[in-house]
Amino acid sequence: MKITKRSIYIFLVIFLTIAADQISKVIVRATIVGRTDTQPGERIPIIGDYFTLMNVENTGAFLGMGSDLNPTLRIILLLILPIVVLGLVLRHILKDKTLDNWSLFAFASIIGGGIANVYDRIVYGSVTDFLFIDLGGVFKTGIFNLADMSVSAGMIILLLMSFKKQKSA
Repeated sequence: MKITKRSIYIFLVIFLTIAADQISKVIVRATIVGRTDTQPGERIPIIGDYFTLMNVENTGAFLGMGSDLNPTLRIILLLILPIVVLGLVLRHILKDKTLDNWSLFAFASIIGGGIANVYDRIVYGSVTDFLFIDLGGVFKTGIFNLADMSVSAGMIILLLMSFKKQKSA
């Protein structure tokens, strides 16, 4: 593969996404008491009760889904399948020269976030989640991390770019 500005851009976004996520998780694991079966864990308000930090180890996927699967199925669905999909998406964006910079950024953010969470599952057996938003019943999230934010932001950008392309067509 020829190294181009485009491929450097893709790998830089992936690397920075992974680095930001992993650094944030190291800080959270070192400074915030985590939730256990017998202890609720520490909650640190950032903006009142609206934006809170905590340390939760998630053995499943999004919002803990899949945490009760048998170990073999969990390995297939939460490790092997994501690695294959992330590899295919990376191959696609490296080969498809028609993608604009926003789409490249979005795909690279999704790949970086996915790799960061897969890394956690391999190394720690769970994913460290620590951000929580509760806007008083109007809007409430599950507990998430920077990798989740990168994947979500990437999906939103791709959706917006899709609408933009449809509108111009």
